[in-house]
Amino acid sequence: MNGTLKVALVTGANKGIGYEIAKQLGEKGITVLIGARDAARGQEAERSLKDQGIEARFVRLDVTDQPSIDEAYHYIADKFGKLDILVNNAGIFLEEPLPSRNDVGTMQQVFDTNLFGVFRVTKAMLPLIRLSEQGRIVNASSSLGSLTLMGDPNFELAPFLVLGYNTSKTAVNALTRFFANELMDTPIKVNAADPGYCATEMNGFTGYRAPQQGARAAVWLATLPADGPTGGFYNEEGPLPW
Repeated sequence: MNGTLKVALVTGANKGIGYEIAKQLGEKGITVLIGARDAARGQEAERSLKDQGIEARFVRLDVTDQPSIDEAYHYIADKFGKLDILVNNAGIFLEEPLPSRNDVGTMQQVFDTNLFGVFRVTKAMLPLIRLSEQGRIVNASSSLGSLTLMGDPNFELAPFLVLGYNTSKTAVNALTRFFANELMDTPIKVNAADPGYCATEMNGFTGYRAPQQGARAAVWLATLPADGPTGGFYNEEGPLPW
């Protein structure tokens, strides 16, 4: 395998922001692996990207299912021998009542995908990322996970008090810092990206930003130069408060 070839795995890449992240990375000449649970939708995304001249391959990957993650790892190891970029984009949003009326089952379901899924995939793929000359890990977060902004009544998304989703993103930010600290003495950079309030299937297409815009921060962080930041939380305009 050509050592100059860059390979990126994007989870939840068959639609929405994940698809746009894969597309924008592919437009930079990076081979993109479309991580998706649904084979039909993953293959459709692969065909769509290939029709646009992008080197794309569907990889079945369910972030809540360790065997599928292990299979994806072995596929990437056998086919490419390394992984340069991991974008942990897959996530879910469930309608939730006020915290006092919520239930543990809903919280567990959201955390299983949004937090533990990030942890599972990152831990599994890290040996391959260590083989890259400039490994990059980007975790999809949200300004809704900012403890600072949660307490600001003037924050534009202040009404969105969704316990499971918001706190899962707070935890993703913490996980980002932990991995960044562990990898501080390596070329690997680990950051969290906020796409903003984008119109996607997850929110019933109510967002005011396009998925193409939402992908920008993740793509920037996935292609940082050697002197770029690590352990941070950013949108496309710059750092966000924890």
